Amino acid sequence: MMVSIYIEGKKYTVEDSKNILEVCLSLGFNIPYFCWHPALGSIGACRQCAVKKYRDNNKINDMEGYLVMSCMTPASDGSVITIFDDEVEEFRKNILELLMINHPHDCPICEEGGNCHLQDMTVMVGQTYRRYRFTKRTHYNQYLGPFISHEMNRCISCYRCVRYYSDYAGGDDLGVFGAHDNIYFGRATDGMLRSEFSGNLVEVCPTGVFTDKTQLKYYTRKWDMLFAPSICQQCSIGCNIIVGERYGKLSRVENRYNGNINTYFLCDRGRFGCDYVNIDNRPKNPLHKKGDDWVMLNEEQAIQEAASTLKYNCNKIIGIGSSRASMESNFALLKLVGSDNFYTGINSCEQERLLLIVEILCNGGIYVPSLREIESYDAILILGEDLTQTGARLALSVRQAFKGKARKEAKAQGIFDWQSAAIINNSQNIKNPILITGIDKTKLDDIAVLTYYDSVQNQARFGFAIAHALDNTAPSVKDFDYKLNDKLNIAVQKLMEARKPLIISGSNSGSKELIASAANIARALKNRGSDVGITFIVSEVNSMGLVMLGKKSLDAALTDICSSQTSSIGLIVLENDLYRHAKATQVNAALNKINYLIVLDHQYNLIQEKANLVLSVSSFAESDGTVINYEGRAQRFFSVYKPQVYEKSAVVLESWRWLYLIYDCYTNYIRKKSLDIDQVIDVIIYYFPELVGIKQTSPDASFRIHGQKLARAPHRYSGRTAIHTNVDIHEPYISKDDDTMFSFSMEGSHNVQSVHKQVAFAWAPGWNSPQAWNKFQDKVGGHLYSGDPGVRVLNTNSSATLSWFDMIPQSFKIIKNIDRWLIVPYWHLFGSEETSQRSKCIQDCMPNPYVMINQSDALQLNIQKNMLLKFTCAEQILCLPIKFSINLPKGHIGLPLGFPDIPVFLSGMYAYDVQGVLL
Repeated sequence: MMVSIYIEGKKYTVEDSKNILEVCLSLGFNIPYFCWHPALGSIGACRQCAVKKYRDNNKINDMEGYLVMSCMTPASDGSVITIFDDEVEEFRKNILELLMINHPHDCPICEEGGNCHLQDMTVMVGQTYRRYRFTKRTHYNQYLGPFISHEMNRCISCYRCVRYYSDYAGGDDLGVFGAHDNIYFGRATDGMLRSEFSGNLVEVCPTGVFTDKTQLKYYTRKWDMLFAPSICQQCSIGCNIIVGERYGKLSRVENRYNGNINTYFLCDRGRFGCDYVNIDNRPKNPLHKKGDDWVMLNEEQAIQEAASTLKYNCNKIIGIGSSRASMESNFALLKLVGSDNFYTGINSCEQERLLLIVEILCNGGIYVPSLREIESYDAILILGEDLTQTGARLALSVRQAFKGKARKEAKAQGIFDWQSAAIINNSQNIKNPILITGIDKTKLDDIAVLTYYDSVQNQARFGFAIAHALDNTAPSVKDFDYKLNDKLNIAVQKLMEARKPLIISGSNSGSKELIASAANIARALKNRGSDVGITFIVSEVNSMGLVMLGKKSLDAALTDICSSQTSSIGLIVLENDLYRHAKATQVNAALNKINYLIVLDHQYNLIQEKANLVLSVSSFAESDGTVINYEGRAQRFFSVYKPQVYEKSAVVLESWRWLYLIYDCYTNYIRKKSLDIDQVIDVIIYYFPELVGIKQTSPDASFRIHGQKLARAPHRYSGRTAIHTNVDIHEPYISKDDDTMFSFSMEGSHNVQSVHKQVAFAWAPGWNSPQAWNKFQDKVGGHLYSGDPGVRVLNTNSSATLSWFDMIPQSFKIIKNIDRWLIVPYWHLFGSEETSQRSKCIQDCMPNPYVMINQSDALQLNIQKNMLLKFTCAEQILCLPIKFSINLPKGHIGLPLGFPDIPVFLSGMYAYDVQGVLL
């Protein structure tokens, strides 16, 4: 419902469900605040957002008006508000002075300097003088782990930290202690924060109490950095981030607001896991192997070497792509080797699961919600995915969906959704149902009304049984375990009661049957008239995009190479560690048949030891490209710097640029103009018309040529001379960017209401901190002015209906006297992902490699805690410390897949020769 209110004598039509603070910020007015946050709501703790309210517009009946806290006052019809009033401004100054009484004078050394909401609000209020001259209160600062620094003396008691950490993110190890003027926010004891979303405290806190400890190694003030909009590369969610650079190092990662995806929050892997970009041993120059020695080449020599060798010494060229490489790079490889010789680089089992997911999403007729839309679902069934480890930001959305019923109940009682304390007090045990199946406990079990731990085969059978119970035309499950009837009835009942249920599964469980059962459940619910949604989490940032380009797996590539009758084969491996996705013996056998091996990567891996030519490529922070996330949304990332600017000897190009330059040399093609990414995208669309949406994520060519560039640096950026003073005191030439709409300087547009969706950094006049996002939104907490970045290229045909899937597996049974154990994955947010595990701070948080077995199995094998478990799997011998679980099904071995020397392809394989070994 819309109502009319008057602000400074002017009439506005606004939503009646909003508070005055939110309304005023959405209209562009500046009101200082601390405790309110768009995602957390209001509690009225700081008293900073005061405005004056009158009884009527003529002010006849109320000449004086009265002060109200705008964050706690609804925008009711006919409200008359004054923001700029002498009494109001004096009140705000007095409140700020009280808040600052114990605040230290340490802005010059505070990590938040120049990026601080407290600084912004102090300037906005105009409180510049401190009268307090006595000893200030001091606090002990805690060790909170390798990610977060704690400086409690800067606290102004806004309560944002605990409201976010406990109420929003579900953390249980950060709280508030004390009372009155001795409030303390921290842990009961020193120790690492356990929440996978703790890093958001850095941006949620309006002062410098919680700061990013990982920035200290490359610390630079915000105004002396270059920024670029980017996409997190560490999972398939595709969260939007801002990356910051100084002196050729990736120095900062911040959340970039996207109203459809991550909104205000990131997971810790996305925020802290990018330091691999700065790793010392990464390739920075092309290397050519001559005998036992490596020879460094320049760009032209490397291109000529690759093209001439492939053309004259290889009868066949095979390309292996990568799901951590961009669409442009994978397509460039496909174009060079031909579609018949292009292989995705994904193992065959994972490839089958991904193709099945694509088929379901395109032709299942079931809606695929965005991350934000997931928060509106009123029942969620999670089949086999440990979301907090495989798609953490999605798990945070599930937590908000869990609270949806409480919000709905509060609304029915006249409580607005921004009245957070009232909703919590009103919502005792009023929650939406979350149903979870898995091999073991997950971090979401605390909000689940039903958990079911079993083998993936039995989980799939459970899913098929749910579908049949919802719709008897769905395939039935023979010999269904009657002991599960109670759990089955609960699941069916909760899903039938829901108006808007959501089914979540994915490829990380290692079961194609589990994915099919999820599709059957969604179809059964749709047949019942439910507004059902479906979501599948996949393994890597561009897994979905890659299988849209090619259908041949890594296993097929290795088999074809080994069986080929061609005498000389050239192989190009694109940003892929083959040993992570296939057996070492299989990879080595294929490489032994290769006549010439070219490897392109920005990280060192063992494949490079066997290469003839290594091409040094840029990481996501140094390149431009497109990736497609789990829901089929294409998104663009942009380079924040070029390595050659800081290391003149470095030869680092984007993978797609290397491959196209080789292609041009190979075919003797002469380009009329220099190669840019738009040309690559145009060719992709020509060969794959269904991917036309990728074009909409790229910069407009006419704007790049004729329009004003967008600045990569804030107005105060002043470091171009300082960076190069050891070389030349004169200001260097600014690097040109012909691929994007951005400039590598502070020169260019900073218009927050620009028609362009890409935002390089959160800054607006008077707003230097991340709170500046309210200046970029059509309304606070809504969407960006010109729409959120990203275009869905995987469109669901809502009228389509797939046939029932009938791939119901046999129930898992332990075969006595046969030493065969099924490997199942234990995914970890810190350690399982290939690139982030190279970051030092992530390594500090990774658990040591281990093997998990059921306690009953341990007794049977006479295995104790002080032993190692030794076994053979996929021709690889592993010997690891043992952990015990009461939930892991018997006959299973759980491994932290993706950890060094524990490859991901082991999922679903069998282990043999299992025995305990004394330490």
